[in-house]
Amino acid sequence: MIKFRAWDNECKVIRGYDELKGLTFDALDASDFKIEQFTGLKDVNGKEIYVGDIVKVWSDVSELTMEPTVNEIVSEDYFGRAGMFLKPLRLHVVEPCLHDSWNNKFGVIGNVHDNPELLEDNE
Repeated sequence: MIKFRAWDNECKVIRGYDELKGLTFDALDASDFKIEQFTGLKDVNGKEIYVGDIVKVWSDVSELTMEPTVNEIVSEDYFGRAGMFLKPLRLHVVEPCLHDSWNNKFGVIGNVHDNPELLEDNE
């Protein structure tokens, strides 16, 4: 299902899908709202993951003991194709966020609007 939410710049809150359905994009003034699309994925707690969310990602593949990494979910045109991507905080690579070959698990820990400090590199 294609769903959206919007960051309301005026009120400084996220407007959920239920608040937005029935509105057209023309009805949302581009200067007041930042539209963010649902990725189609849910995190380990069942929370929907949207562009603009900040997630911890780890693998449950036993041979790969990987520490969780902090990533921003972005919608970009990388590698000549548009889509949803993981943008890791400390790495200079971008990976498709729907890529499941490593049995990735996602946990939403915030979003870029309410929690920008989560994207700061403290190392």
